[in-house]
Amino acid sequence: MSEFVVKTENLKKWFPLRQGIFDALRGKPSQYLKAVDGVSFDIRPGEIFCLAGESGCGKTTTGRLMLRLLDPTEGHIFFDGIDITSLEGKELKTFRKKAQIIFQDPYESLSPTMSILDIVTEPLVIHNIGSKNERIEYAIKALEDVALKPAENFLRRYPHELSGGQRQRVAIARAIILKPKFIVADEPVSMLDMSIRAGILKLMLDIRERYKITYLFITHDLAIAKHICDRIAIMYLGKIVEIGSAEQVINSPHHPYTKALVAAIPIPNPLVKVGDVPIRGEVPSPINLPAGCRFHPRCPYAIAICKQVEPNLVEVEHDHMVACHLYQ
Repeated sequence: MSEFVVKTENLKKWFPLRQGIFDALRGKPSQYLKAVDGVSFDIRPGEIFCLAGESGCGKTTTGRLMLRLLDPTEGHIFFDGIDITSLEGKELKTFRKKAQIIFQDPYESLSPTMSILDIVTEPLVIHNIGSKNERIEYAIKALEDVALKPAENFLRRYPHELSGGQRQRVAIARAIILKPKFIVADEPVSMLDMSIRAGILKLMLDIRERYKITYLFITHDLAIAKHICDRIAIMYLGKIVEIGSAEQVINSPHHPYTKALVAAIPIPNPLVKVGDVPIRGEVPSPINLPAGCRFHPRCPYAIAICKQVEPNLVEVEHDHMVACHLYQ
């Protein structure tokens, strides 16, 4: 078995900003929004690997890059040991049979003009798999696997006739019908009611066991990440600032940003005191990034070197790495 299913090396995605005509005439240098700026990690077979952080930190962009829904500005993406960064045509289409995505919003990710049958079987049509009757059988099996039973009652219905949880189950059925090896789950429960989140998460765990799927799980909610993920990488302004097992990151956070996120996890017992790591101000612009450590303008522990030198990830314990000058 391969050591990893997916691996990224120095992955970057810079979005160029449109210049005004006067800036162009004056020769003003082009500006870029640095959504992902040098991210490296690997995801092991059967693992649920989590990317966590505040909105705008680059999590979703990283997930889209790993499926080649976006082309990277720089860096490499390996899938089963093959560099997919420059794949095109048939080779890229073949890769996409093995890698799928579950989008955040089931209200927008499902076409309102398509029946559930057409939505779930669309990947089969794109990849020319099966006859019409076989595709119906595949769709019934996929819907039953996501607990939409009897499946025949859903085939001719449309997304607006389903609840939010049912829509997300349809989206999951569409993702698994090709029996992929890797799925990017982009905030798959954030748009759902609290009462049905647990059911969707349990379903994803069951599907992992049944189909031997590896997940990239994207979330801003560390309470969910703690219970569903094997390893967690914390992102801030396009960089990974801490990475380790879920137990290490949640129970023994080292980076000040991670400590602040962990301190914000709600605890139902009001008698239990949690740590408090105050962070100042707002997230800086990803266009004009601060020099040195990107977190230093908000960090209560910042020292002189933090404003000048960008820290690298260093190992503080086995498989637990932190990018912070306090541990260099």
